[in-house]
Amino acid sequence: MDLVTVLPAFLLAVLLISATPGPAMALILRRAALRGTRAAVPTVLGLEAGLYLWALAAGAGLAALVAASEVAYTVLRVVGAAVLLGLGLRAWWAVWKDRRGAEPEPPRRRSSGGAFVEGLLVQLANPKAAVFVFAFYPQFVPQDGPVLAWTAGLAALQVVVETALCLGLAAAVGRASGWFRRPRVRRRLEAVSGTVLVALGVRVAVTAP
Repeated sequence: MDLVTVLPAFLLAVLLISATPGPAMALILRRAALRGTRAAVPTVLGLEAGLYLWALAAGAGLAALVAASEVAYTVLRVVGAAVLLGLGLRAWWAVWKDRRGAEPEPPRRRSSGGAFVEGLLVQLANPKAAVFVFAFYPQFVPQDGPVLAWTAGLAALQVVVETALCLGLAAAVGRASGWFRRPRVRRRLEAVSGTVLVALGVRVAVTAP
C-alpha cells in the first residue's frame, strides 16, 4: 500500500463522510445562520481539532480501548448525550424567552474561544467518533508502516478537506444570516435546531456500541 494508491479512495471517503448530517453539521448551520460566517469559524476549527485528536488516539491505539471497553464507551456516551441535550435545551430556552418578551433579544454573542471549546467538546464527547476512526483509518494505513505517522498525516488531510467544506457551507448560510435573525425566523430556526440536537443526544444515549 502506497500513498498514490491510498489518496483517491481516502479523499472520496472523506467527501462522502463530510456530507453526512450529524451533530457537527447541525452546530455549524445553527451558528452560521444566527451569528454569521465569521462566528462559525471557531466552531468549525473546534470540531476539526476534536476529530484530529480522535485520529491521533486511533493511531496510538487509544480509540480501540474506548471501542472495546463497555464502561469507557458508556461514560463517553453519557457525556456526549449530555452535551448535545444541553445545546438543544438551550436553543429551546431561547425560543421560550423570545416568545415571552414583546421584543425578542438578539442571540448572545459568544467568544471565539467559547465557540471553539463548544465544537471541540461536541466532537470529543461523541462516542461514534471513536468507533469511526478506529474502523476507518486502518483501511488506509499499511500494517508494516509507522501507524501513528500515517494516521496523523491522513487525519491532517481530512481536517484540511473538511475545514474547507464546512467553511464553504458556513459562508453560504452566513450570507443569509440577516434573514435568519428575523425574530420569527430565528425562533423557528432555534426550535428546529434544538429539536435536532435533542434527537441526536437521545440517539447517542440509547445507541449501543
